[in-house]
Amino acid sequence: MVEQWPRTVIAVNLGGAVVPTLLSLYLVVKNGIYVQSVVGVPVIAVIMHWLARPVAGVGIAVPTLIPPLVAAGVGLLLSRPCAPCVAYVAGSLGTLIGADLLNLGKIQGLGAPVASIGGAGTFDGIFLTGILAVLLA
Repeated sequence: MVEQWPRTVIAVNLGGAVVPTLLSLYLVVKNGIYVQSVVGVPVIAVIMHWLARPVAGVGIAVPTLIPPLVAAGVGLLLSRPCAPCVAYVAGSLGTLIGADLLNLGKIQGLGAPVASIGGAGTFDGIFLTGILAVLLA
């Protein structure tokens, strides 16, 4: 017997949320970029929240190249020696918080049966933001 589930299921993506979060925490502690992270993550989160748009049947979408460009810029502004680390942490966590977590309230009305925090696949916006931000910084 199959039972219909009337609500959107919220899933946490391993490659798009858990791994970037753990790697970000490791980079912050290993490189001592506490202040830069505390400044950079909210900056990126606010920008991503502003750019994020609900897409019916899909979830929350952000432009592909804007997050890594902004994260690389923030990384370079906050710490030249550790710019790639700061860019990764700010880009990954800022996008995860600003685009996904701050928009959880909008997911239910989009008609998507499953909403994934951290994206639906490996090459999600958070993953791409982190990798491209490091390369650009």
